[in-house]
Amino acid sequence: MSESATLIPETTAAPTPLANLLQGESPHLTLRMHAGALTPGNFSSTDEEIAAAATGVAIFDSGYRTRIRVTGEDRLRWLNGMVSNAVQTLPEGSGNYNFILNAQGRIQGDAYIYRTSDSLLLDTDRSQAARLLAHLDHFIIMDDVELRPLDEVTSGIGLAGPQAAAMLDSLGLSASGLAPLQFVETSIAGHAVTLLHAYSPLIPRYEIWFSPDHTAALWKSLIAAGAKPIGIETLESLRVLEGIPRYGIDFNDRYLAQETSQTRALNFTKGCYLGQEIVERIRSRATVHRYLRQLELHGETPTAPTDILAAGDTSSLGQLTSIAAIRLPGLSATLALGFIRTEALERKASLEYTGGMATVLDHLPALPRS
Repeated sequence: MSESATLIPETTAAPTPLANLLQGESPHLTLRMHAGALTPGNFSSTDEEIAAAATGVAIFDSGYRTRIRVTGEDRLRWLNGMVSNAVQTLPEGSGNYNFILNAQGRIQGDAYIYRTSDSLLLDTDRSQAARLLAHLDHFIIMDDVELRPLDEVTSGIGLAGPQAAAMLDSLGLSASGLAPLQFVETSIAGHAVTLLHAYSPLIPRYEIWFSPDHTAALWKSLIAAGAKPIGIETLESLRVLEGIPRYGIDFNDRYLAQETSQTRALNFTKGCYLGQEIVERIRSRATVHRYLRQLELHGETPTAPTDILAAGDTSSLGQLTSIAAIRLPGLSATLALGFIRTEALERKASLEYTGGMATVLDHLPALPRS
């Protein structure tokens, strides 16, 4: 009798289409809960997988993300009034990053929004989708707008690495011609797909969206082309390396937009939207009490979340929310994301945590050349 895959933690959430496929082929594969779905934890050691993404081409399951299609004559005007970035001026075939706020300016969730010829696609993770759908639906009053979740009809695979575009080009996809957050309808091995140049500040990243029925064929084609599989544990480490906070882990509905330091989610000239008054008030005449920062840790590797302390004191100055050990030739560091009180940042306070010291980084780490 074959063993079943290990689930950590135990959960009734469904595996992604790819995880379901791989679970059947590799009974010893460990699945982990991530963003509302079960997905492979890892395929080899985290260090080996990080190296694959940093120097070559890594392939991963992105089926934990999902999309909501927004249609109707009023879709552009209506969604523009619901999110923090500009939608009405978004060119077809491109996207941007957004916060969804409430009237008090608190972040209800985050999403990328992409514009097609006849719709808008709101791309978020599965743990947020139902809540954001209900939140948005509440504000459709007399508008010609329809929201349709695409959970059952689309899935995704991601590629990361400095050689990713060249590999996709070799398959006839012309990935190197796409600017960040641009997408194109194309095909792989005869299967219709959407190819997206995803946001990623250090390591080039692409996503491929497709019908779940094509999961096996696309995964095997990309593996055969030379991509090395990596799991969600490595993706989380890369997220910390690239300084990208995650909703529900690093920030939640108690946070204000500017506290996250994600200015890429904000447009200050687009006009009114839900929560805009608070965002503008902070921009024009106020400050916030804390900011998200990337840090390097020196000492023991703690478990997140853990308090950031004033050196030689027990006073809390913030909290480490995500932590990752990065081990590459030419780069060996323990990095973290965390929120630090504004006054501590302004006076450049010495920071500690239980087991070591923390240093605020002014810029992202430099990756070693492959």
